[in-house]
This record gives sequence, C-alpha cells and structure tokens, in this order.
Amino acid sequence: MQALRPVKVAPKGMGLNDFVAHKEGFFAAEGLDVEFDWKTFKGTQSSWKGMEYFQRPQDRPYTETKEEVIQGACAWGTVCNASAGMGHIVREGYGVSPWAIFVRADSPIKSPQDLKDVPIAVGLRAGSHFNVPYRLEKYLPLENIKIVNTGGFGARLQALLDKEVDAASLLPPQIAMAEQLGLRKIIADVFHTIWWVPENAAPDVVSSYMRALARAEMALEANLPTYLELWSLAVPAEFQDRTWDFSKFGRGERFVHEPIPAAEFDEIMAQVKRWGLDQYLKEHNVERLIHAPAV
Repeated sequence: MQALRPVKVAPKGMGLNDFVAHKEGFFAAEGLDVEFDWKTFKGTQSSWKGMEYFQRPQDRPYTETKEEVIQGACAWGTVCNASAGMGHIVREGYGVSPWAIFVRADSPIKSPQDLKDVPIAVGLRAGSHFNVPYRLEKYLPLENIKIVNTGGFGARLQALLDKEVDAASLLPPQIAMAEQLGLRKIIADVFHTIWWVPENAAPDVVSSYMRALARAEMALEANLPTYLELWSLAVPAEFQDRTWDFSKFGRGERFVHEPIPAAEFDEIMAQVKRWGLDQYLKEHNVERLIHAPAV
C-alpha cells in the first residue's frame, strides 16, 4: 500500500469542506495525510491590531516559519498575496462565501447609506476588508467608506459586542453567530475565495487536495444536517463557552471544483489599484502567479 503524502492545511473556517474531508477520510482516499495548522487558523481568528501586511497570521508561513501550508482567502486577498511574493494561486477550484455587515440591535444605523464615515471592523487586506469598498461603493463615495483593522473572525464580532466599533464585516460562521446573538444585518452578499500554496508545492498534492474538497462538497449537498456540528471547530476561542444552535448555521462557503473565471483577475487588479491597496503588488501578470496543475 502506497504511503500517504503529508500536507499541512490551514482551514479558512468559513465552510465545512476541510472538516468533512478529514472526518470522512476523503483526504486519505486521495493519498494525503492532512495535518491541520491550528496555530495559523486560530491566529486568523484573533486580533490583528497593530499588525501590518506581512505580519498577519496567514503571512507568517511565508515571512517567518517558512512552512509549506495550503491556505485559502478571498479572491482579492489571494491574488494580492501571490503578487506580493507569498505563494501561488490555485486555479483548480474556488469557493462561494456569504458576507455581511452587522451592527448592534440598538444601533441607529439602518441602511448602507448610514455607514457613511462609520469605521467598520475588518481584517486588514482580507475578505472582510476588500468586501467593504466593493459592496458599499454602490451606496457611498469611496472617501466616505472607513475601515479599522480589528483582525480575525472572533476579534471583529467581539469588538462589535464590546462597543469598540459600531459595525463589523463578518463571514461564516460569525454571520450565523451574530444572528443568534441578536445583532442586526445591514447589507449582505456573496464573494469568491481562492486557495494559494507555496511556489514549490507538489502539483499532484494540490490537485488531490482539491479533489478531496470536491468529495466533501458532494457529501454536504447530500446530507448537510449530518455535518453541521462540525461548525464547532470553527468557533473562535472567545465564543467557545457559549451555547450555539449549529442546526441554524447553514452551509457557509460552498466549493466549486472549476477554474475561477480568468476575467475576475483583471477586475481584481483594477479594483485593488483604485482602492489604493496595491502598494505591495510586485507581479501584475496574474497568469504568472498561477500554480501549475497536475498533468
């Protein structure tokens, strides 16, 4: 019997595919021995206050520890990370994830227009950040869209509850958590996520990983309620002592085992430049940043 290939994965925690693939043995069936990088994962949930780009938890496998880790992020963030020298883009699949801005129940903010000049808690240069100008520009001039670098999933939700901020940009499962905590949704949409890997990542390992996520997607589509308790693995440390009704958490991110449309890359580059978030981009030809798939 052929030995399994070791691979380290930092789950995004926005969906259940990684957890389902591990639980059901789909990684092993694809020849992989997956170790979850819980340190990076928990770091992406925590506060990033005072951290600059290249200092965030998801940056450290490239800038500090030099570990080979498969990660995923919003499409904007993945393209920017790769362009800045942190890995290559995987184009064999993508995710579709919910996003929303929440306020407290007693907030005077009732509409997206009411968010004018209101600092919104985000994680710097990640999905919670990029989604804010992308969605709010329909309602507000760019100069009136404000963000504050609060950090990861748990930190943003906690900051909103603690009244450190008046609005927070949230992703799964914090959207479901915010609803159960009685917070109020102001605007919601969906966005694409993409995975990124070290430049020297073995193509066959990456392709096997994506196939395992696709198997997990089929299992989720077939019997979602069976797996909803796995959301417990994605609840940030600040909220582990609360009781959650995972049956109401929903799907979260959905995996699509197809290449993300190439036209999105040009749009991403144009948006990032227009938002003034292109300071760290080195390679502007995204095709040069695509990780070679297995033949």
